[in-house]
Amino acid sequence: MGWLFLKVLLVGVSFSGFLYPLVDFCFSGKARGQKPNFVIILADDIGWGDLGANWAETKDTTNLDKMASEGMRFVDFHAAASTCSPSRASLLTGRLGLRNGVTHNFAVTSVGGLPLNETTLAEVLQQAGYVTGMIGKWHLGHHGSYHPNFRGFDYYFGIPYSHDMGCTDTPGYNHPPCPACPQGDGPSRNLQRDCYTDVALPLYENLNIVEQPVNLSSLAQKYAEKATQFIQQASTSGRPFLLYVGLAHMHVPLPVTQLPAAPWGRRLYGAGLREMDGLVGQIKDKVDRTAKENTFLWFTGDNGPWAQKCELAGSVGPFTGLWQTRQGGSPAKQTTWEGGHRVPALAYWPGRVPVNVTSTALLSVLDIFPTVVALAQASLPQGRRFDGVDVSEVLFGRSQPGHRVLFHPNSGAAGEFGALQTVRLERYKAFYITGGARACDGSTGPEMQHKFPLIFNLEDDIAEAMPLERGGTEYRAVLPKVRKVLADILQDIANDSISRADYTLDPSVTPCCNPYHIACRCQAT
Repeated sequence: MGWLFLKVLLVGVSFSGFLYPLVDFCFSGKARGQKPNFVIILADDIGWGDLGANWAETKDTTNLDKMASEGMRFVDFHAAASTCSPSRASLLTGRLGLRNGVTHNFAVTSVGGLPLNETTLAEVLQQAGYVTGMIGKWHLGHHGSYHPNFRGFDYYFGIPYSHDMGCTDTPGYNHPPCPACPQGDGPSRNLQRDCYTDVALPLYENLNIVEQPVNLSSLAQKYAEKATQFIQQASTSGRPFLLYVGLAHMHVPLPVTQLPAAPWGRRLYGAGLREMDGLVGQIKDKVDRTAKENTFLWFTGDNGPWAQKCELAGSVGPFTGLWQTRQGGSPAKQTTWEGGHRVPALAYWPGRVPVNVTSTALLSVLDIFPTVVALAQASLPQGRRFDGVDVSEVLFGRSQPGHRVLFHPNSGAAGEFGALQTVRLERYKAFYITGGARACDGSTGPEMQHKFPLIFNLEDDIAEAMPLERGGTEYRAVLPKVRKVLADILQDIANDSISRADYTLDPSVTPCCNPYHIACRCQAT
C-alpha cells in the first residue's frame, strides 16, 4: 500500500476546489504552442442518425452540425466494440479487447478493470508533459488502482460506470422505468426490471465520492462547468492538456426538463439530444475562447443505439441491418451489424483540419490513441502491437483511404465476448456469426454460425439486406482475402503481449460513501 499512499499524497488542492497533482501546477512547462491540446468527447449509445449533419431527419444537434461545417465529418467511422467498457478500453489503448483484455462490461462489484500493464493515452501524454483530465463516465474499473487518477488522469470528475447502474432520487426516463432510491427499509433490488435500488449512483471528484446519489437533472451542467474550468486552468498553467469527456448522453435514463411538441418518446429523446448538444457547444465555445488555434477536438460515440429501450433509443440512420431484422432481434448495440458500431464522428481544429469536409475514410475509435500520440510528439508504448493507426494525413486532408481492414468484436448478441468473427475488408463485410440483440418488442435473434460467411457489399447495400450469392464470382473473389486477413490478425494477436482483465465480483468493492445509510447515501434523508 506504500505506493498507493504516495500517489494520494501527491494530490493537492488548487483554486476553485479542483484537486490536481501539485507537480502539474507548480511549474509552467515549455510554451504550449509547441504541442497541441486535445479534447476527446465520447457520447454514449449515440446512433449514426442522431447527428443532424448525417441524417436530415434529426433537428436537435445544432452545435454539432456547426462543428461539422467548421471541420471534418466522418461517415465511415466505427466504435472498436458495440458495448461500453471494451469500446472505452480500446480508445485509451489503441488495442482490441483480445489484446487489452477488456472484452465485456465491468460491474458495480467488479474487483478489476482495464489491466494495469496496459498503458493508457493519458499516461503517455502525462509523460510527455501534458496536464490530463477526465470528466464523465469511466467504466474501466473503480476499485483501488483501477481508478482514473491512477491511470494517467491528474483530475477526474464523474461516474465510475453507466448511470443506470445505481439508483437516484431523480431517476429520469427509462424503459421500463426504474424507481427512485429507497428512503427507508424495503426490498434491495428489483431484478426483474434490472433496476439497481440497493446502492445509489456515486459522483466522484478525484478519489472522493462527493455526491451519492447523484442528481441526474443537474449532471450535464456540472460536466460542462468542470470541463470549462479544467480547460481554463490547464491553459493558464502554460502546459498542453488532454481532456477526455465521457458523456452520460444518450444512455438511459434520460434526464430531461423541457419537452418540445412531438410524440412523447421522441420528445424525450430529442430533448436529451439537445441537452447533449448544448453541453458539447459549451465545451467547444470555451476552447474557441481559450486555445482555439492549438486545440484538436474529436467527437464520436462508444457504440450504437440500445434498441431495447424503444423510443428512448437513438437512430441508426440507413444502417438498418435488414438481414438480421428478418431473423429477429435488433441489429444495433451489442451486435456487429453496422448499427451497432458505425457512429458519428467529427474533427475540429481551426487552421489544421479542413473546413466543411466529409470524409469517407474507413476509420475507428482505435485510431484516436496513435493519432494523438503522434500529434503530441510522444512515443507509443514499447513491447505491444496496436490495431489503430495514425490518421493525421486523413485529418489534414492529405489522404483519404484510412484502413483497408477493420475487425468488429463480438459484443454480447452472439458468440464469445471479444472474439473476431466479423471482418470489414474495404467495401465488403463478412460475418462468420450473426445474432440479434434484444429489440424493443423483447425479441432476440438466434445465434447463427456461418462456416461460409455472409458477405455484404456495403457500397451497394448499406442496409445489409442481401448477402452476396455464395457461389457467385464476387463472393469467390472476396472470400480468400477475408480468410487471409482474419488468419493474419489472429496470428498477430497470438504473437503479441496480451493482457487479461480481472472480472471477479465482490460486493465489498461497491462504491459507498456511507454504508450506514440506506443506499449508501452521503447524508441521511
